[in-house]
Amino acid sequence: MSIIAENIKYIYSEGTPFKTLALDSINLTIKQGEFVGIIGHTGSGKSTLIQLFNGLEIPTEGKVTVDSRVVGEDKKKLKLIRQTVGLVFQYPEYQLFEETVAKDVAFGPMNLGLSQEEVDFRVKEALELVGFNYNKIKDASPFDLSGGQKRRVAIAGVLAMKPNYLILDEPTAGLDPAGRNEIFKQIKTLHKKSNVTVILVSHSMEDIAKLVDRVIVLSKGKIHMEGTPKEIYSQAEELEKIGLGIPQIASIVKELRKCGFNIKPDILTVEEAKIEILKEVKRRNV
Repeated sequence: MSIIAENIKYIYSEGTPFKTLALDSINLTIKQGEFVGIIGHTGSGKSTLIQLFNGLEIPTEGKVTVDSRVVGEDKKKLKLIRQTVGLVFQYPEYQLFEETVAKDVAFGPMNLGLSQEEVDFRVKEALELVGFNYNKIKDASPFDLSGGQKRRVAIAGVLAMKPNYLILDEPTAGLDPAGRNEIFKQIKTLHKKSNVTVILVSHSMEDIAKLVDRVIVLSKGKIHMEGTPKEIYSQAEELEKIGLGIPQIASIVKELRKCGFNIKPDILTVEEAKIEILKEVKRRNV
């Protein structure tokens, strides 16, 4: 099972003076179980690409296939594709509206015509997947929760639809550091515990470095680079050319190496840096 984009081109406002080529010659495969990061500056095509994955947009040219179903080929199958590919937009908590958390998470499954027993099971499972104690949270008002908790409830609402793929568009936008850490901890746990494929769109180089297995870099509607975080962030100059940077800790490591610290050049997290610097300090004190 996979999402496959073949020779994708997407044009906004075609046939008008405002015609814009948003995506050009995109070829990409995302396999079941992957944790993929998509990065790029504003206007690079990130949002358009993820909307093609679940049929909110249809390619101008080329095709997107989700688990062997071609997106847009059969309008009757579009609903099924949108259930298969769950998309969580920025600030999803603004879409919370029910009087309790459980009712909010149940809204999607209820519209699938499932039995009450199945709906209740999915709600409990989804809330627990994002780190809540079901019995403690189910009757709470979503409006009384913290920003990070609201975001997790919104994600649970998508998970309750049982998607094979979960797309998160800037899932920590507007959250304080505690809320950001809370969200990413649960996303990482979710990926490990379930077989759901996670596609993370983010401007944060640090978040991408910590979480994903593969990075797709978009620039001017094209795939500019693709590889593991270490492979991508080792090309700092190339990233800077297209308006991106590298994680701050990677920049610090770069400077430390210039100052004679014998530490690995491909460090991307504070935890890795701490271990390497302590090793170097011990070597120098021997």
